[in-house]
Amino acid sequence: MDRVVENVDVVVVGMGPGGEAVAGELAAAGLAVVGVEARLVGGECPYYGCVPSKMMIRAANVVAEARRVPELAGSASVVPDFSMVARRVRAEATDNWDDAVAAKRFTDKGGRLVRGVGSLSGPRQVTVRQADGGEVTFAARRAVVLNPGTNPAVPPIQGLAGTPFWTNREALMATEAPASLVVMGGGPIGAELAQMFARFGTRVTVVVRGPALVPREEPESSKLLAEVFRSEGIEVLFNTNVTGVRHSDAGFTVALSGPRSAELVTEELLIATGRTTTLDALALGRAGVAWDGKTPPAVDGHLQLTDGLYLIGDAVGAGAFTHMSMYHANIVAGHILGPALAGGDRGTTSSHAVPRVTFTDPEIGAVGLSEQQARDAGLDVRVGFTELGASTRGWIHKAGNQGFIKVIEDASSGVLIGATSVGPTGGEVLSLLALAVHARIPVATLKTMIYAYPTFHRAIEAALAELK
Repeated sequence: MDRVVENVDVVVVGMGPGGEAVAGELAAAGLAVVGVEARLVGGECPYYGCVPSKMMIRAANVVAEARRVPELAGSASVVPDFSMVARRVRAEATDNWDDAVAAKRFTDKGGRLVRGVGSLSGPRQVTVRQADGGEVTFAARRAVVLNPGTNPAVPPIQGLAGTPFWTNREALMATEAPASLVVMGGGPIGAELAQMFARFGTRVTVVVRGPALVPREEPESSKLLAEVFRSEGIEVLFNTNVTGVRHSDAGFTVALSGPRSAELVTEELLIATGRTTTLDALALGRAGVAWDGKTPPAVDGHLQLTDGLYLIGDAVGAGAFTHMSMYHANIVAGHILGPALAGGDRGTTSSHAVPRVTFTDPEIGAVGLSEQQARDAGLDVRVGFTELGASTRGWIHKAGNQGFIKVIEDASSGVLIGATSVGPTGGEVLSLLALAVHARIPVATLKTMIYAYPTFHRAIEAALAELK
């Protein structure tokens, strides 16, 4: 039986933040747009990532700040109640993991939402396998946009499969803080959730395969975060592997190898060992796109794999962040609409100044190249560093003032190529540094700026003065 093919203008596969943004804009512009989503419209961020996790972190930070009262302002008694933030996550962030509002947001703009798993069945052609087993195929006159996203990566550890371990998804659906938690992985997700649960009274142990927390960041960031974790009673086991897992009514038993070969008994086990792409499910080969299954496939400046076939978000490999997906969406929507309808040329993609923030306390914000990355690239660099405690705002802030500013200058061009901002508002202070790296503002110009007194961002001036 011949397959019935429906013609539309644009098909967007994957309605995460970037997919929803590009589909919504194109639909609002009058194009016939189909959005395909197998799970929740809005993607990982509003349901299992950025939004609910930061609600939890905000609540945990308030608890920690209250505990600093004796150092600054008198006395206080703090009794954490995790149920309050759990209720807020359900009511204000996720609608109890119901995407009706997000779906209506898209359809109200004129888009058509199709529930199911979409894959390419030809150039600019998508077949959607629906939950009832039926299939529908769309041919796109103008474009197909792929926004596959990622899933939590789960390592093949003996005994782990089939146990009720947590990933970020289950952790953010928790209704109470467990008595104990082992976190496998010391990257941003593992570090953020470890500190958050610890501040609500959970006994937390973090197991890290390598020698550092948040290993992508500058070593000064990793060292400071480890010191803060120790001060808060969070145990971190470095250079340690999980070799086996057992589960019973008593909880999890986690076998370790490394400097401390032992077994840990814990109520909950959180696997935070990275993310894995879902790009393979899209069948790129059916559209004539070669992919080795590992390296992100090549895209042009407008994020095209081939003419009219776009790839956005995590799978591009420029940064697995919501803000990157939204940045891609803006470029792709503008390219599909054309300058006249898009309000001008939106340019091409650039990844030399991708900002990122790990929302621990202190926050770790970074942009561009690290010192080691710059040196590995053969660049002649100058490095500036200053601690917040030595600056006016850090000294005034006192309790909870740990942090620093680090800047990396390309000596040949005289511009910043990387920077790190760590502190109570590290992610906010990063904005000035991100602008400097993005716009390639000369360091000489940055040194002539007026930095408001007494602010945390004034420490940037001190770091620039230390460039050597």
